[in-house]
Amino acid sequence: MNKMIVANLVHRPIRSIISIIAIGLEVTLILLIVGLAYGQLNGSKQSQVGVGADIMVQPPGSTALVGVSGAPISVKIGPILERLPHIVAAAPVIWDLTTSPTLEIIYGIDLASYDKLTPAFHYLSGGPFQGPYDVIVDDFFSAMKHVNVGDKITILNHEFRVCGIVTHGKGARKFLPLATMQDLIGAEGRTSVFYVKLDDPANVDAVVGEIKNVSGMEKYAVRSMSEYLSMMTPSNLPGFEIFIKTVVGISMVIGFLVIFQSMYTAVMERTREIGILKSLGASKAYIVNVILRETLLLAVAGVALGIGVSALTRKVLLIERPVLRLFWSNDWVLLATALAIVGAMAGALYPAYQAAQKDPIDALAYE
Repeated sequence: MNKMIVANLVHRPIRSIISIIAIGLEVTLILLIVGLAYGQLNGSKQSQVGVGADIMVQPPGSTALVGVSGAPISVKIGPILERLPHIVAAAPVIWDLTTSPTLEIIYGIDLASYDKLTPAFHYLSGGPFQGPYDVIVDDFFSAMKHVNVGDKITILNHEFRVCGIVTHGKGARKFLPLATMQDLIGAEGRTSVFYVKLDDPANVDAVVGEIKNVSGMEKYAVRSMSEYLSMMTPSNLPGFEIFIKTVVGISMVIGFLVIFQSMYTAVMERTREIGILKSLGASKAYIVNVILRETLLLAVAGVALGIGVSALTRKVLLIERPVLRLFWSNDWVLLATALAIVGAMAGALYPAYQAAQKDPIDALAYE
């Protein structure tokens, strides 16, 4: 039976190759898009850890999405926070989400207070801001764009001089002076968030309570970094899970339709062969088994192709775009494999049933 199955697939190589590629595309689509989505989420969490704060103070009703809250907080809150016990620094930061030329979040920072959020910036070359239109970039951005200290880059439709290149991981990849960012987005005297550094992380709960007791700040979102990071999960991000389920659903439909068409066509083309098998005593279960085994072989080959292409594409993207965060999980590889195989087998069920129901006499007379 196995020799016959392989011979059937080899007899129509183009159709078999197209089926394998379609299943491979299904697996690749799942792994790469899921990898990119989860990678961005995990990368955002890691960058927030790297800031070095113990507490975040945000406007009322804030979510775990960095960069979507604008700049509604008055910077005058900073000195009030720093007068509270155990607070070493309260660093105002503006998060600005931009889509030009790529989707990214740029930080507007007060460098003196931001550097108190240990570890401070580690300069690989250059140094702090020297003027209002200076920018600090991280080493990933510098390497990807071949940017050096003294070069000019465009941010928010303005030209900035690269004054320093720092080790990645402390929030964003580009940092502007706070006053400049306020001017560019029309948020004079305001900020998006305060990152708060304590003398001892063990005092987090007490300080959170103190901040909420400050007059006028009762409704502010005051969270420890551990609490904030725990919110950055797929279930807490609007639309994230729907997006992933949609991608997976579309991928399964692609695999199902391609296998259905391929197997249905194969059954129609092999009507006489099926009649010969049945006339020789092949049972309905035998015929179904042949069709399903062919499908399984195509699915396994497609899965292997999809995993290989996904892994290769991931490596190429990380070389070409080191700023990208691409998630890779063996659990998702297994899930994509299972979904591809289940979808393919489901697509082959009806053609297999049709093949098993053919009358031997009618099949042998088929032209």
